[in-house]
Amino acid sequence: MTTTPDMAADPSRSGLLLSARGLTKNYGRDRAVDSVDLDIPERAFTTFLGPSGCGKTTILRMIAGFETPDAGSIVLDGRSLSGVPPERRPVNTVFQSYALFPHLTVFGNVAFSLTLRRHSNVDVAARVKRALDAVHMAEFGDRYPHQLSGGQQQRVAVARAIIAEPHLLLLDEPLSALDKKMRGHLQIELKDLQRRLGIAFVYVTHDQEEAFALSDIVVVMNKGRIVQRAAPLTIYARPANAFVADFIGAATLIPGEIVDGGGTSGSAAIDTAIGIVQCPAVEGLAKGGKAVLAIRPEHIRIGADGLNATIRHVVFKGDRYLVEAEVNGVILRFMADNPLTPGANIGLVVDQDRAFITRID
Repeated sequence: MTTTPDMAADPSRSGLLLSARGLTKNYGRDRAVDSVDLDIPERAFTTFLGPSGCGKTTILRMIAGFETPDAGSIVLDGRSLSGVPPERRPVNTVFQSYALFPHLTVFGNVAFSLTLRRHSNVDVAARVKRALDAVHMAEFGDRYPHQLSGGQQQRVAVARAIIAEPHLLLLDEPLSALDKKMRGHLQIELKDLQRRLGIAFVYVTHDQEEAFALSDIVVVMNKGRIVQRAAPLTIYARPANAFVADFIGAATLIPGEIVDGGGTSGSAAIDTAIGIVQCPAVEGLAKGGKAVLAIRPEHIRIGADGLNATIRHVVFKGDRYLVEAEVNGVILRFMADNPLTPGANIGLVVDQDRAFITRID
């Protein structure tokens, strides 16, 4: 199932850059990508998010031309990419390994594609300077890759990719080899760069925090299919099914039966092990049907008039404490300002305006 982003958060309203229909790729008996329909808007930062092996990198490689689809079509800027080799596509890729030439300086790495195309020395110098300026690496032109940090190498790889002025920049987990602090810093730089360049970025990651920090649109994949496509806030607050709710954030998923479908009101009531909860819900839930209640830690607060819960585990998280408490055999997770005592009984109140009922699959 595919959902569309809210209009207010959907950059696709500015125009469509790439469209794929029925995209399919098999490796032997394994189907890596299963009949995917996909639209990539202009000037947007779109991220493919999902577990390892879900097909996100395979889609990226098919767009780049490094893999050939077994079925389906890809159209970029109104032009079919069928049979077009990678070097003739207006697309560049930044790989996880950066793939810099160790024997070339930063200048030489960035200039490489222009040199192959026999651009004049003056043109090469001017365009390399612009590309290095864009990634804040102008003063490192004479250095070699081994003289750079991982973050600096990543910037050089981006500069090399943008120098040819591609219509679309593909990035395959380019920050995964960096430490957490460096990743956070470069996430800000990448998003800023994308906005300044005004070109579409398509990013692949399995890290939800990274996807949310960078993206205008998040495409969640599972088992070769798109399960939800939406703005980050929609993905987080309104997951399309239990897989998305579980993969995104630390939600507690409680199965139950719909006792009130809610019609077109956007809410429903579900009977679960912790009682009947009325809250926002996906459309199309019918009375008597099975569904899942998703409750995130921020949806719970301590309250004497709430559910009777027993503290099971308390984990220090630096600024607050992650608490696990049991209610009728269900473990609920929430954050507390002060440490609580395992074994103690407390009352827990679920924010029924923020919890969410979604489909099982």
